[in-house]
Amino acid sequence: MQGRLAPGPDYKLYLSPTFVETEAEFVRHKPAMQRVGDVKTFDGFVVPVPDGIDIRHHTTVIVWCETFGQFISAARYRS
Repeated sequence: MQGRLAPGPDYKLYLSPTFVETEAEFVRHKPAMQRVGDVKTFDGFVVPVPDGIDIRHHTTVIVWCETFGQFISAARYRS
């Protein structure tokens, strides 16, 4: 996955089978999500998808700040 973000602490990239736009939706759907990894850079970041995660089972990529429990962004990559 590749993207661009404003800098922030402790960003994690998740894959979700459901598009979410708020913290409440993220928390409600988190059990069905897969955490892909850490976002360590913010301009053209790349986060490799670990073996065992099938992106075909998900439709949406989400950036979440673990430290502050904040929803950062989401994008649907397929319907």
